[in-house]
Amino acid sequence: MQKIILSCVVAFLSLQLNAQTLTPETLWKLGRVSDPQVSPDGKMVLYNVRTFNLADNKGASDLMLIPVSGGTALNLTNSADDETNARWSADGKTIYYLSSKGSSQVWSMDAMGNNKTQISTTGNDISSFEVAPSGNRIWMNMDVKIDKTTLEIYPDLPKATGRVFDDLMYRHWNTWEDGLYSHVFIANIENGKVGAVKDIQTGERFDTPLKPTGGGEQISWSADGNFVAYTCKKLAGKEYAVSTNSDIYVYDAATGKTENVSEGMNGYDMNPRFSADGTKLMWLSMETPTYEADRNRIMVYDVKSKTKTEATAGFDLSVEGAEWGKNNFEIYFLCGTQATQQLYVYDGRLKMMPPIRKITNDVGDHISFSLSLKSKEPFAVTSMMSISLPTELFYVDLKTGASKQLTFTNKSILDGVKMGKVEKRMIKATDGKEILTWVIYPPNFDATKKYPTLLYCQGGPQSTVSQFFSYRWNFQLMAANGYIVVAPNRRGLPSFGTEWNRQISGDWGGQSMRDYLSAIDDVSKEPYVNKEKLGAVGASFGGYSVYWLAGHHEKRFKTFISHCGVFNLESMYGTTEELWFTDFDMGGPYWKSPKPKTYTDFSPHDFVKDWDTPILVIHNELDFRVPLSQGMEAYTAARYQNIPARFLYFPNEGHHVTKPQNSVMWQREFFRWLDTYLK
Repeated sequence: MQKIILSCVVAFLSLQLNAQTLTPETLWKLGRVSDPQVSPDGKMVLYNVRTFNLADNKGASDLMLIPVSGGTALNLTNSADDETNARWSADGKTIYYLSSKGSSQVWSMDAMGNNKTQISTTGNDISSFEVAPSGNRIWMNMDVKIDKTTLEIYPDLPKATGRVFDDLMYRHWNTWEDGLYSHVFIANIENGKVGAVKDIQTGERFDTPLKPTGGGEQISWSADGNFVAYTCKKLAGKEYAVSTNSDIYVYDAATGKTENVSEGMNGYDMNPRFSADGTKLMWLSMETPTYEADRNRIMVYDVKSKTKTEATAGFDLSVEGAEWGKNNFEIYFLCGTQATQQLYVYDGRLKMMPPIRKITNDVGDHISFSLSLKSKEPFAVTSMMSISLPTELFYVDLKTGASKQLTFTNKSILDGVKMGKVEKRMIKATDGKEILTWVIYPPNFDATKKYPTLLYCQGGPQSTVSQFFSYRWNFQLMAANGYIVVAPNRRGLPSFGTEWNRQISGDWGGQSMRDYLSAIDDVSKEPYVNKEKLGAVGASFGGYSVYWLAGHHEKRFKTFISHCGVFNLESMYGTTEELWFTDFDMGGPYWKSPKPKTYTDFSPHDFVKDWDTPILVIHNELDFRVPLSQGMEAYTAARYQNIPARFLYFPNEGHHVTKPQNSVMWQREFFRWLDTYLK
């Protein structure tokens, strides 16, 4: 026995000594796990894995199946096509899914992946769908052409490329308005095939789901298949650009009538879900108009009395995703708390206020879940990630909150990669409050040495520095390149209550920037931090933070990197698309009288005279949220003053860099720049 143990120890030590550090290329070898769906009998889990081919610069998604008890996963599709959006039939005998084979259509197969059959033949690509629990109907999302094209207006000018607009929201996120609108269609399912489709939003110049990132979670069937609840913001032009007022609409398949059940609620209302008996409808709701980062509440609507109540009244955190439990008393939901994301349950029978119980306590982010409530021991399967682990599926005991890893998609790769230590550190802010900060150390960290150190500035501005495993801003990859990473949850980030979250609005260059300096100053006291080799990096509002710090850092940093950062607040207001965000966070337009102090006090372009530090500016052509000119202005300001600078530009990327080879190039330039000035 001792020989066996010694042999295992030697093998483990050998593996650790030979382990490689993370590289940009390794990130693109990892399978990306998502969308767990527990079978109706609670025995199997269906899920999606997306893999990429770096040489081909593209990826494909496959559908996987694994027993809830664990074991070997079965690839149900294993093709070069994309297979996504897999859902069980109510009896568990059929799996419905989307396949890109030919065009994006709905297919079906049996529970073991056999007998694959295309069941829809619509003229347009289907982007998402759901078969009603009753099994007799289906809703589908498809784009509908409503507005005329340039060629239709001027048929004698077939080569003209001009576009004419008369109102705002003429472009959004990374696409120009093209006259297409995403609508909800319904159809009967007869003899296993989708019948004639009906557009339940005929003629409407509105999108369901909401652009740019909404999906099938914003639409839902009632159990009997008679009603569809969907999310839509039925506004256009300037009205759309300045408002977050989306609503929940219920369509009656029998009468063809549509009712707005969230009338009078002027913030975001999204993601409706009918209770199993159809007597109640719940959705996520933000109370404050134009405030896109408001606390997300759970609203419950009584179908008979037409009354609404907030299930989460008195709960100070924001809900991410919610599903009904086995009765009208229970709602399970995800929620950010203390820079992690956990599973909670609302139970109206609990003798506490609010009647909410936290289920999980993992150092990780549960990002989606599927419930199994019919078994003797109800459970959930969640997708969870951490700073050191890409997303995998976990079995969660709903009583104890204990979680157990179910899938090991990337084990063969990660076994050969050594990760750095992740430390939670509480740092005192200038106002006495504590800043939860993640500190990530290089693999094989040696406290007797000194390391260059990076301050990571988060975007959003309201987006938690949680336990995310990013494929671009990857903390472990930065650590693998020999850097200590300091990642603070500065003022304005969710999961610490509404007061902390709201303190960023109207105060971009204020307490949040002091929080950043408090964090880097605190960690820099450690003997293993090389205070002469500090850098600051970030994207979006994080990029703004970098530009701001460049004019206010008092010689702390030796270099900066800003990706798609906000530089000139006045020109940003004039070129961005979602004006509700700038109206709320900046205090309105720059011509408002008196001019909001965000413009007068906090625009980085007003402080470029104080810039003196090398900077890498990255910006992308198709970023309409923070337009390209922001990066160009910053780069010009640096080079005009003879400050060492580099401009990295991607003509075919939006606010993010998503294409495999572009992403690897991004990482290479990122570390090339850092190494030049910090090593």
